[in-house]
Amino acid sequence: MQAITAQAQDEAQRPPGLPELVVVADHGGRSARPYFVAISRAGVDERDGYRAEPRTQPFGEAAMLPIESRRLSPGRVPARSIELPDGFTPIFLIGDDDLSRQWLAQRGDVLRDMNAVGLVVQVRNEQSLQALRAEASGLELRPASGDDLAGRLGLRHYPVLISRHGVEQ
Repeated sequence: MQAITAQAQDEAQRPPGLPELVVVADHGGRSARPYFVAISRAGVDERDGYRAEPRTQPFGEAAMLPIESRRLSPGRVPARSIELPDGFTPIFLIGDDDLSRQWLAQRGDVLRDMNAVGLVVQVRNEQSLQALRAEASGLELRPASGDDLAGRLGLRHYPVLISRHGVEQ
């Protein structure tokens, strides 16, 4: 592959002492130049910077969907002890699947008594999320990826309850 020397659009914009850019590959696409304004010595004028398009509608929960946690799937979770800080709010992970629905029906009263907050880690659309919320009456459910928690706590499956003292199903 032959390197191509990029010609500066305006030599006066480049700070003194900086070499010309060398293009090692050009696969098309958009120029990254507007993003370089944030790098003070990149020599890109503020007028050439990235301008975010104002959003005409507010972001809603539907914009977050679908949620797919790649590290988690429905299955059995062995109980084990963990120690989390005082005041930790119990959380539970569920998905839009039969096992999670059965678990929620069996454990719902316990989850409500402890004011646990549910993270829906697998859900396709807003209708499925609303159906889960209807089944979890009185519980707060939020769509969120469970991959970070899975990595930190060594989880591979859900549904699961994570409390201050342990992980259990």
